[in-house]
Formats: sequence, C-alpha cells, structure tokens
Amino acid sequence: QVQLVESGGGLVQAGGSLRLSCTASGRTFSRYAMGWFRQAPGKEREFVATINWSGGSRNYVDSVKGRFTISRDNAKNTVYLQMNSLKPEDTSVYYCAAARGGMATTTVGYDYWGQGTQVTVSS
Repeated sequence: QVQLVESGGGLVQAGGSLRLSCTASGRTFSRYAMGWFRQAPGKEREFVATINWSGGSRNYVDSVKGRFTISRDNAKNTVYLQMNSLKPEDTSVYYCAAARGGMATTTVGYDYWGQGTQVTVSS
C-alpha cells in the first residue's frame, strides 16, 4: 500500500510559477513510476506528466511541454511538478499517482492516488 500526499497548490497570477510536491509513504517508492494528472470542474481527469522509477525518462502532455517539469527524489520519497508560465487554463485540481507497471499516460495505468491539490491561475 502506498499513500500519497500532495502539497504546494495555491493561487497565482498568469505567468507565475508553482512547485507541487507529492510525498509517498513506505519503502518502495523507487519501484514506482509516478505521474501527475489534473481535473477541472466538469471535465475528465487529464494526464499531465509522468516519470520512470529512476527519473531518467519523462513524458508530458503537449499543452505543458516547455513549461512544466516533472522530477523525483527517491531518497525523499517525493515527486515534484515545477510549473512555470502558468495560464488560466492550467487551473485544476492536480493529483499525483503511482504506477507499478511503469510510465503511463492514462488513469488506468496507476494504482495509487493522492487526494489532490488545487491550483488556480488568475488572468
């Protein structure tokens, strides 16, 4: 069992930056690929970024490429999402997730989820 806790969300103006963190419980964090998803009101949960167990491979949705960076620190059981040049359309609840089966871009590929953290970007 893995428990995930996100933090770092908040209100920011367009063009600003935020860094989200997701800390996992347990000793097996480094065995999991990790991902970030987001969900706006009335919309389906959307893939944002994923990273493999070592941090050597990453993948992003096109809309955030060049603006967001996913990274991880296995010694701290933490995955990060650095978000720069934020836009109002980035406003969502952001969720981190852990995948036993490797990197994935769909929700069905993930086994554990955090509770989410709200990111609001004002224009």
